[in-house]
Amino acid sequence: MKDLLEFIAKSLVENPDEVFVRQTEDDSSIKLTLSVAESDMGKVIGKQGKIAKAIRTVVRGAAGKDKRKVIVDIVDIA
Repeated sequence: MKDLLEFIAKSLVENPDEVFVRQTEDDSSIKLTLSVAESDMGKVIGKQGKIAKAIRTVVRGAAGKDKRKVIVDIVDIA
């Protein structure tokens, strides 16, 4: 799922070299933290968060049979 999220984000932004995904897991959940350049935040979030919601939906769908909760956080690189 980390690779999928990274591919989607790099396809959307103007600075693909500044896209980083960190994955942490425990027994009940998988947390993916997507970091992008501040100038690309709007491209990843979209109007009213529609792109961010679509990204989360695709990643959760890719989790499929894995019964753990998938959390996608989007942050800018400070």
